[in-house]
Amino acid sequence: MNNLLTIRTVLPSDYEGWRPLWDGYNAFYGRQGDTALPEDITRTTWERFFDTSEPVHALVAEKNGQLVGLVHYLFHRSTTRQNDVCYLQDLFTAEQTRGQGAGKQLIEAVYEAARQKGSSRVYWQTHTNNLTARALYDKLAEHQGFIVYSHAVE
Repeated sequence: MNNLLTIRTVLPSDYEGWRPLWDGYNAFYGRQGDTALPEDITRTTWERFFDTSEPVHALVAEKNGQLVGLVHYLFHRSTTRQNDVCYLQDLFTAEQTRGQGAGKQLIEAVYEAARQKGSSRVYWQTHTNNLTARALYDKLAEHQGFIVYSHAVE
């Protein structure tokens, strides 16, 4: 059996493997049960990956024929750069494969996608108490001290 981890673009046929990872990611951030994302948001997110007019992209990590990780990212304009920047929005790996390099390889694949797109910056955010992920992120990027504010507009 091949134990090699493969990072690749998500395919429409990957939905059944992607969905548990997506649900796990959302549960990690408290979006489950009564606070779960509405199904139409998940459906729209999935459809955006395959719409060439969308700036949203998805990669998956595959091991032994199973999806074990996901990363979603998008490109957008910046007032401080001429080329688009890349926002790594979602990153999640299956619990049984954590610490085996999937997260690192997914981030590095986004770096490569950004290079190919002509983007000079990849950035992301995480919760301050996500210490396991932050230990990895501190090896791959620089924390620049920003605090994120958010306000829901309804």
